[in-house]
Amino acid sequence: MGKVDNLQAYKEWTEYHRSLKKDKGVDNLSPVERRNKLKKLEADVVAWILFFFSEFAKYPFTPFHKKAIKRITSNMEWYEVLSWSRELAKSTIVFMCVMYLVLTGRKKNVLLISNSHENAERLLEPYKKAFENNSLLKAYYGDLREFGSWKADEFSLTTGATFRAIGALESPRGTRKDAVRPDTALVDDFDTDADCRNPDILKKKWEWFENALFPTRSISEDMSVIFCGNLIALDCCVKRAGEKADHWDIVNIRDKNGKSTWPEKNTEERIDRIQSKISTKAFQQEYMNNPLSEGDTFKEMVWGDCPPLSKLQFVVAYGDPAPSNSKNKATSFKACFLIGYYDGRFYVYTGYLDHVVNAEYVNWYYYLRDYAADKTQVYNYIENNKLQDPFYEQVFIPLFNEKGKKDGFIGIIPDTRNKPEKFDRIEGNLEPLNRQGKLILNIKEKNNPHMIRLEEQFLLVNRAMKSPADGVDCIEGGVWILNQKISTLAADSYTVGARKINKKRY
Repeated sequence: MGKVDNLQAYKEWTEYHRSLKKDKGVDNLSPVERRNKLKKLEADVVAWILFFFSEFAKYPFTPFHKKAIKRITSNMEWYEVLSWSRELAKSTIVFMCVMYLVLTGRKKNVLLISNSHENAERLLEPYKKAFENNSLLKAYYGDLREFGSWKADEFSLTTGATFRAIGALESPRGTRKDAVRPDTALVDDFDTDADCRNPDILKKKWEWFENALFPTRSISEDMSVIFCGNLIALDCCVKRAGEKADHWDIVNIRDKNGKSTWPEKNTEERIDRIQSKISTKAFQQEYMNNPLSEGDTFKEMVWGDCPPLSKLQFVVAYGDPAPSNSKNKATSFKACFLIGYYDGRFYVYTGYLDHVVNAEYVNWYYYLRDYAADKTQVYNYIENNKLQDPFYEQVFIPLFNEKGKKDGFIGIIPDTRNKPEKFDRIEGNLEPLNRQGKLILNIKEKNNPHMIRLEEQFLLVNRAMKSPADGVDCIEGGVWILNQKISTLAADSYTVGARKINKKRY
């Protein structure tokens, strides 16, 4: 052995010794005791994972984690898509499952596919490092590295198993190892935002996966295909894979009740903080598997100066109450905005859009009253269709009465009109005004988080109505009321000769 070989051997021994000292899980069992323990561990995949990869399993597994582990490790001929939100450990769970399958001899030829070769290599690195540095694996399975076949993008084990990184559209030829064709295809981060915006590229990538990559398998032997990815677009490879999969597991950062799906790791406070720092579109796409396309109806919103309230004969405070007494993020938003009309334009002066309890919603009307401060007449309206009426009568009237006894009574007028479909109303009544620059958001309120949420909701409106639009719906209601009052004022005007006489000033 030459000096270079001696130096390499010393480096590897030093690294192994360092990992042994770092890994507290290494035991002093005899070879026979280890074989017996390993047999028990291999009979319980969750116990095996927790024993060999405790550094990855920092938080307790949830039921959806355990179910996925069971599906992936029990079905050797399997096609699964994991559309778990960020921070739910989909790639990590797959990594531990595949390590279990390879080390127990059930899988031999693993391909890791991503949007580029560089990214595939990065995603393959944890597998490579596990065989290099995990002292527990070495203690129970031995050093499995096959020297001479140990590269960042492709490596082999002494057991005959092999791992290879492949980027999208690369030739998958040469993936066969001896007589073993690929039996595991791990597809991770395959979609990109740019690719999904280009139908031709999306089609090309999907055809490559189905026509070039997938057929590298053996028809007569089992294969596991596991996609890891969120729905980042209305049409993407993950969506197409999910439609063909044996199981498509969609888990968001919050469940349908607005609660964290992994509370031991992702607390409500942490999720709230993330949500407050990014746009609705980004949060829905990355954490809720809800890809939203911006600008389908409203390309951009106009921010501008609003005329002094004293110049207006009246304004409308219009509220959409949302029948839920909760701050639950899964519920509809409550909304209440102050809207005025002047010289052919509609102005949104200020308002509120959030998940709040009913008592705080009632307070909003008083906040808007104080904002107007007797500079003009305020008409207070609340949406109240047939379905909402019992809730209005039994809940809101008592709350307004209670508030009135303390801070003075304000007149609340129910808007009982029979409304058309939400999108049709929004598109028909607001989009033309916005396009013509006649719907103005108060520039002085541009840093108001409620107004920011309102703009976001406008920009996400499309016919599918998958994104929240309670604020937009509220503005439509207020604009409709203003139009009715303007029509009434016009009817009260009459003409004498060439002279127009107005019974009311506006």
